Amino acid sequence: METLLFLIIVCTLAGVCFYRYEHPVGRISQGKDWIAKRYKDKYVVSVKNKAEIVAALNDFVVLNKITLGSVNGIGAVNEATLRFFDPATKQYVDKTLTGQMEISAFVGNISTKDGKSYTHYHITLAGRDYEAYGGHLLQAKLSGAGEFFVTSIPCGRLERSFDEQTGLNIYDFEK
Repeated sequence: METLLFLIIVCTLAGVCFYRYEHPVGRISQGKDWIAKRYKDKYVVSVKNKAEIVAALNDFVVLNKITLGSVNGIGAVNEATLRFFDPATKQYVDKTLTGQMEISAFVGNISTKDGKSYTHYHITLAGRDYEAYGGHLLQAKLSGAGEFFVTSIPCGRLERSFDEQTGLNIYDFEK
């Protein structure tokens, strides 16, 4: 017992974090536009119909203090703004799509920037004509179901910094 206590003190002082227990397995949590259930380091998140997906997921990430992880999901939207990063100009070009569309792929990651949670999402959408559009997701309004899986790396943290060469906020493994 003394050895375990010693290890806990040493690891805590060294900045090593043990698995978070503030939300027991199976506990349901809820925000304004989402409801979720936790399974160890994984969460099943349902975003409410007509909610804005990015805002809802970001609220979930902040409330659950997730600083490193991944996101994937499916659902449907009736409006979305996608972004394409042009490396020549180092600027994003936005395109807003309207009409009922299925989310055929939704992936993202969670890290930190300036010590705060930072999310980065990409999406592929397909309409009634089966044409697909994809890119960085700026915003999307849910129209139907929005079902997401969030995997947290407990106590993990990976900071992003602005990279002048690319014009992007990229992982900074030195911080």
